[in-house]
Amino acid sequence: MVIDKAGYNHLIEYFTENLALFEKPGEPIANGKTVMCAIEDKIAANIINLCTQHDELEMNHRSLIIREVDGIVYDLQEILSSVINQPVTQEQLEFIEEFSGLVKNLFDSAIADLLD
Repeated sequence: MVIDKAGYNHLIEYFTENLALFEKPGEPIANGKTVMCAIEDKIAANIINLCTQHDELEMNHRSLIIREVDGIVYDLQEILSSVINQPVTQEQLEFIEEFSGLVKNLFDSAIADLLD
């Protein structure tokens, strides 16, 4: 649906271009979440919104979306393997929010193509 598309490759490139954000020290946010928890929370929230907005999706489409989201999270775990358990900083959280919104946009586009 999206993982095998050029848009996803560009999104991963964008993420890797911003890796320095995760490598530099910063002040952890107060909630004590790790980088990985923040990624999972933000992507999950966007995918829940996606499925809510597209109530016409069939169960097999929703299952495909979930499988691909799992693949995306796995890719991010691989990229960030050395820092996933560190506390997330405000700057990192803002980037994660932006990135998860871009992931949602990829799925929105794929769903629009699917339903046309």
